[in-house]
Amino acid sequence: MDLHDPHLRSPDLSDHAFDGPVVQRGIGIIAPFDLALERELWRWTPLDVSLHLARTPFEPGPVSLEMAELVSERRHVQAATRDVLGVDPEVVAYLCTSGSFIHGLRHEEGLRRSILEAGAPKAVTTSGALAEAVRDLDLRRVSVITPYDADLTDRLVAFLGELGVSVPRRHHLGLGGGIWRVNYRTVAELILAADTPDAQAIFVSCTNLPTYDIIEPLERRLGKPVLTANQLTVWACLGRMGLPMVGPGRGLAGVFTEGTA
Repeated sequence: MDLHDPHLRSPDLSDHAFDGPVVQRGIGIIAPFDLALERELWRWTPLDVSLHLARTPFEPGPVSLEMAELVSERRHVQAATRDVLGVDPEVVAYLCTSGSFIHGLRHEEGLRRSILEAGAPKAVTTSGALAEAVRDLDLRRVSVITPYDADLTDRLVAFLGELGVSVPRRHHLGLGGGIWRVNYRTVAELILAADTPDAQAIFVSCTNLPTYDIIEPLERRLGKPVLTANQLTVWACLGRMGLPMVGPGRGLAGVFTEGTA
């Protein structure tokens, strides 16, 4: 063997194209079985952050109070948490608004505690992220829109009431399924209809309701924050990771940068 043969020499890999890959930082996501907006979720995420999803078990039936209770059962949440721990996420998020607000602040705290007890280093829920934004933005009047029925929407209003927040106006679509199929125009019309002069922000509930591309134009038009479920969940996770926010939502600038450990 001729060691001086140029074909046997180590190739030149000094080009920057061979550096990397970028070290990925992980967020574990516990999603309801019917989540259909993974693509929207990724749009909120920086390039060096990966989302690792686990789903709760399938449950037949419409979106309702009963369904919210099923997808937030402790055993399901803890099993899904353990399913994502193998890739070492820095934080695990329960990605469901209704499942985290149905029984108030105590229930939301219990969900986070269940995730931590299952081994997650840090825990977030969608409604807990909403509570953080309410406190950090000092919101006292927030209008809401939901795709749910009246009963579930009332539970969201009660959850906000526990935070000292009144709801000047609310609208709900009364959908029992297929929420991800609602188009932007319908959501935008509901947001505009929910606005009142005294509302400090609008909250759009449900992680299965598309909102990404309409937030920025509606914030410009209304002159106030438009807060949405996926937006808040991912940004609460990024805050715990010490990472900057991405995506639309000028009203949230700096919200999750301190005091979220």
